Amino acid sequence: MKKYLFVIIICFSFSYTMAQTYEFSSPDKHASVTVNIDDDVSFSVSYKNTPVIENSVIGLTLEGLPTLGTSPRGKKKIERQVSKTLTPAVPQKTSSIKDEYNELSVLFHGNYRITFRAYNIGVAYRFSTSLKKDVTVNTEKLQLNFADHTSSLFSKEESLVSHYERLYIPTQLDTLPETTFCSLPVLMKIKDVNVIVTEADVYDYPAMFMYGTNANALKAGWPGYVQQTKPKTGSEDRDQVVTSADYIAKTNGTRDYPWRVMIISDKDGDLIENNLVYQLSRPLNIDDSKWIKPGKVAWDWYNANNIYGVDFKAGINTETYKYYIDFASEYGLEYIILDEGWSKTTTNIHECQPDIDVEALVKYGKEKNVGVILWVLWEPLDKDLSVFELYERWGVKGIKVDFMQRADQYMVNYYERVAAKAAEHHLLVDFHGSFKPSGLRRAYPNVLTYEGVKGNENNKWSQNITPEHNVTLPFIRMVAGPMDFTPGCMVNATDKNHRISFDRPMSLGTRCHQVAMYVVYESALQMLCESPSTYYKEEETTKFISQIPTIWDETRVLEAEVADYMVIARRKNDTWYIGAMTDQSPREIEIDFSFLGEGDYVMEVMRDGPNTHRYAQDYIYESSSVNKLHQQKIQLASGGGFAAIISQK
Repeated sequence: MKKYLFVIIICFSFSYTMAQTYEFSSPDKHASVTVNIDDDVSFSVSYKNTPVIENSVIGLTLEGLPTLGTSPRGKKKIERQVSKTLTPAVPQKTSSIKDEYNELSVLFHGNYRITFRAYNIGVAYRFSTSLKKDVTVNTEKLQLNFADHTSSLFSKEESLVSHYERLYIPTQLDTLPETTFCSLPVLMKIKDVNVIVTEADVYDYPAMFMYGTNANALKAGWPGYVQQTKPKTGSEDRDQVVTSADYIAKTNGTRDYPWRVMIISDKDGDLIENNLVYQLSRPLNIDDSKWIKPGKVAWDWYNANNIYGVDFKAGINTETYKYYIDFASEYGLEYIILDEGWSKTTTNIHECQPDIDVEALVKYGKEKNVGVILWVLWEPLDKDLSVFELYERWGVKGIKVDFMQRADQYMVNYYERVAAKAAEHHLLVDFHGSFKPSGLRRAYPNVLTYEGVKGNENNKWSQNITPEHNVTLPFIRMVAGPMDFTPGCMVNATDKNHRISFDRPMSLGTRCHQVAMYVVYESALQMLCESPSTYYKEEETTKFISQIPTIWDETRVLEAEVADYMVIARRKNDTWYIGAMTDQSPREIEIDFSFLGEGDYVMEVMRDGPNTHRYAQDYIYESSSVNKLHQQKIQLASGGGFAAIISQK
């Protein structure tokens, strides 16, 4: 729904073969874009008079046609100034978004156009074609040439067959060879200016990757069109790509191509607050979204069903999941999930294995106001999306789709088909083993979250989920959209005390580091990864977490520095929530509470205890009165956190 709309359109017709240059800027004048049309089309960007991107050539190569953007002949330009308000069906970051930008579109002979937009938080461009027949896209041309010596937190990939679960490696851009590449989003730093490169509105097209160039630049690349797959040895229920074409897509000749997005700011906190991927993506595409219910989920797989203190044998059986439902009901959690193992086989997703009765669990959950979500492998689902009719008949509330691990055109289309069909049957969707979000959730808001992140589950087999990694994610991966990191570990450890255990995992960092994630990390479907038995023992923490929403009316970043720390305040209705996290460095941070409304508030706090350096689970719970004039210094331990719930008296 659009609350208001303000558009000014200026149209000029022309025809030329000589060089042309166009300049325009963002509404606040901070971002300036220069478009050069000569032998090819290129663009440059500066931010607050600092050159950021220089003379970056773009093009689109369709089979049997001259490359669009090479030897261009323009015939018309259209300029627009737009100001409107978007109201997301599922307000993951904020319940209203100011969508304000200036736009330049150039129409060329050859029935194509290139559109550039400048927002206060970044710039974007896209190709559009108006061709009668279907086309084969050989490739796009994009090399981003950065204006000065550039560093990066580089999400290096090993293969284009990827689940996007990467670490962010500090890298000097000019040291990257042409064979080294990353998935998106990726963060660059030019002097004091941040540039996040990602994409939006990706439909019927592969996802983009970025490659090194042995220079101060990145070059785009895409997975080839998949021609043949076969079962993967040792995992015959999962396919692997055998052959791919030397082109990237077959698609409609009349269409808009994905937006190539550069989010730009000299304030680190702006990266977290931005909504640009959402703004650039196509609008709501389902008739009714009122049934969509975000919430928190009691999750089984991470904790290996380590249920104890009960009179039944825990495992993948009906009694165990009734226990999860009882726990979820007691703490007001909206859902439980039945992860891998509930179905007769991983390929037979129509029948339960003998010890599980999904319909009985759904009925039991309904009595306790707890919904059931089912895990499924992507390929069996791909072969029979009509299984959604069965799940709807059972009363299931959603699905967790796993192990896609590809980002080619077929797989991108698969995500949309799943989202659309699931919406028809009132099913929520959580994409695991997935690529990053690129705007699908705006059209299909039943898509509540994506994995595509190296999250807490990695605690089961590695020590990579460090506090530094955790405080890097909001500035890079979360910029693209919601992430299913699966927080909530109750077994917390320092570096010295941490050990790897698949069935009894523990997290690095403090208890409050994990609690703060429920405010800091955005996911409209937010997991509680620990065993319900452990949560029962840790009642104070569990009660605190259970009060934190998964969607927000307002988000403000109070303090932030990429890969070091952040303090975020979020509002839901009249209640404010604060989450603060730090890397391995202890910190003292002063919070200014001027964001509060008038009157007095009660603030419940969980903060690091004085002995977290020895026992990471140490914390202090306390309550105090605050108002908008209040200022308070908080102490964050090494790998620490702080969380607050601030409600009006």
